[in-house]
Amino acid sequence: MEIVIEKKAIKPEEIERENPILPLKNMLFFPGVPTPVNIGRSKSLKLMNEVHKKGGVLGVFCQKDANEEDPGFDDLYPVGLVAQIINVIKEENNSTTVLLMGEERVLLNEITTDEPYLKGHFSVLQTVTPAKSDKEYKEQLKTIKDKILHILTSKMGLPEFVIDSLRKSKDYNYIANLAFTSVESSLPKKQEILACDDLKERYNKLISLLDHELQLVEIKESIRKKTQVEIDKQQREYFLQQEMKNIQEALGGNMQEVELKELHAKADSIKFTPEQRAVVDKELKKLERLHPHSPDYSTQMSYVQTILSLPWNSYTKDNFNLQRAKKVLDKDHFGMDKVKERIIEHLAVLKLKGDMKSPIICLYGPPGVGKTSLGKSVAEALNRKYIRMSLGGLHDEAEIRGHRRTYIGAMPGRIVQGIQKAGSSNPVVILDEIDKVGQDYKGDPSAALLEVLDPEQNFAFHDNYLDMDYDLSKVLFIATANSLSSISRPLLDRMELIEVSGYIMEEKVEIAKKHLLPTQLENHGVGKSQFDIPRKTMEVLIESYTRESGVRELNKQIAKILRKIARAIAERTDYPKKLDVSDLQEYLGPIEYTKDKYEGNEYAGVVTGLAWTAVGGEILFIETSLSKGKASRLTLTGNLGDVMKESAILALEYIKAHASQLDIPEEVFDNWNVHIHVPEGAIPKDGPSAGITMTTSLVSAFTQRKVKPYLAMTGEMTLRGKVLPVVGIKEKILAAKRDDIKENILSKENKKNVDEINAIYLKGLKFHYVNDIREVLDIALLKEKIDNPLEIK
Repeated sequence: MEIVIEKKAIKPEEIERENPILPLKNMLFFPGVPTPVNIGRSKSLKLMNEVHKKGGVLGVFCQKDANEEDPGFDDLYPVGLVAQIINVIKEENNSTTVLLMGEERVLLNEITTDEPYLKGHFSVLQTVTPAKSDKEYKEQLKTIKDKILHILTSKMGLPEFVIDSLRKSKDYNYIANLAFTSVESSLPKKQEILACDDLKERYNKLISLLDHELQLVEIKESIRKKTQVEIDKQQREYFLQQEMKNIQEALGGNMQEVELKELHAKADSIKFTPEQRAVVDKELKKLERLHPHSPDYSTQMSYVQTILSLPWNSYTKDNFNLQRAKKVLDKDHFGMDKVKERIIEHLAVLKLKGDMKSPIICLYGPPGVGKTSLGKSVAEALNRKYIRMSLGGLHDEAEIRGHRRTYIGAMPGRIVQGIQKAGSSNPVVILDEIDKVGQDYKGDPSAALLEVLDPEQNFAFHDNYLDMDYDLSKVLFIATANSLSSISRPLLDRMELIEVSGYIMEEKVEIAKKHLLPTQLENHGVGKSQFDIPRKTMEVLIESYTRESGVRELNKQIAKILRKIARAIAERTDYPKKLDVSDLQEYLGPIEYTKDKYEGNEYAGVVTGLAWTAVGGEILFIETSLSKGKASRLTLTGNLGDVMKESAILALEYIKAHASQLDIPEEVFDNWNVHIHVPEGAIPKDGPSAGITMTTSLVSAFTQRKVKPYLAMTGEMTLRGKVLPVVGIKEKILAAKRDDIKENILSKENKKNVDEINAIYLKGLKFHYVNDIREVLDIALLKEKIDNPLEIK
């Protein structure tokens, strides 16, 4: 059966005029063979629609680079075909397929325009055709026909009627061109054949390509026959594996050998110590002895790959420019002078000595002060890689030390995984929330961290999965914690503790203006010139809408404002370019927090104390009231903890023991009930810091003497009246400054804590350092009594 396609003859004048040019990607066809072409580019679609509608011819040339979307003259092979459109087919998926018939070989002379599609001039190339009586030519045609029939029959699986029609066909030139189109070869080779003017030379090159194609077909058939012979009825499932093996052998090797060669090459490129090299060689030999289908093969392969993916003895070079490091740290974080100083000191020692064990730093303080984000800045300052490990809620020791390889799904611990990801053995590792590590029947992770965080041990850290020592001594570990009370003492002993305390108002304003606001403007797509929050508005925002030591809540409130601003900009509605204090309620709602303002000294028994909380310092009021009663009962309210209750009992017993010295009649204690209350009763309170405050409150109530105005105090008291130091001094002083307190009473031993605080925080504050409660009472209580004192007798 002959395949006949109707087409009209192309006139010479149609070829000689300016014609459209269709560039093709990764395909080439020859004269006389109808070829389908998928059209995707918009220019090509316009070309096809116009040529199909108006009639005419087009030039088809192949691109040199398939990635070029808008080719020019230099991007096309010069020899192509003049063709005409046989049919246009619109597919269901809106794609277009065009059936083209190539007619004559043409040479591209020039491109005249590229809009709305390529147009140009091309001229017909003459082909040197041998005489029909040429025996060599005849033999060429028969050879081509035999070879292409063999290839098409065995490779493509064409229907039998198509093969029969080709076998019976006498159109040898059509068959030769079909062979050119069908044979698998590189585009430059096919283009070289198309450009050949001598037909006999062209056919010789085609026969060479067909021979290569036939060899591939014969190899495939040989592999298939060899596989078929080896298959047994009971081993049919083995067929695919065996065929793959035969294919690999035909290609010159199996995959296992290739993988092993790659692993050996990688092992040779790593700087192992002699001991490490011995272990790696042993494990590689063990892998070589295992069969690829053995269950242990994948386990051993994963283990070897893990070892070889670690940066053994590979380190990044530290940047010893101290000025640059200081600039980086100052740019990213405001304050934190102790931390920055410690990092600069570490860099200085490294610069002078060239090598030292990295310190283990623990930053502790309230949330939101920038402890975690400091790690990135330190890594940038040192020019090291950065890893963050969240330890919050970790309760499995294997997460630190890894699992033994005997377990299914075993993997290294988080430390080794982090170093593997960093690709360096001296990164900066942030151990976040180290105080939140838990423990259960799976072990105690904090105990596993003892080896990691000990500079005297971690040069030979032992991971259970690796079963090899790994040097962590060059890693700079920075741990973060909110509280030190939940960290085990041995772990604390291995770390250098640096307190990161809360920020005062001035610092928060600086941080908001320099860091938070610019970041949120960028995150919300608002330009710096489009919106700003002035300092005065920022101060009110901080006072009225946040209550924290850090700036995390402040950042959220700024983001809340920026979302509303972004919406106003997007909707083209009016909004304030500079946010005024009066606008805050519109953008953030009613005021959330009011300051605990000093309440004055009009009442006896009300004393201002200073307290530490997880979100910073606060002032609190200790209130004592007396009521007549013969039981002399002590009542404590305000959600007090055991230690605070004991402080109240201790204070009352001290006053009873020293009543005569305090000018309090002893019979008072038999006729009056005492009630001590600490406001905000829903909030739990505990600790010994209110000892002297409670004593002062009780003495003020019993004597009805006024308390000195604008005075606050903190300190623990013993039964002998000695005033002991307490913690959280900076936070407490910040709270006093924030709430208009002018004078503070502290233990003399807390003076060293005050001396460490920046002088800017202490401006406007006066401090009284005491050893005994009598000194506290002399300072705090005035001789003046309240206007309407109780008749306490």
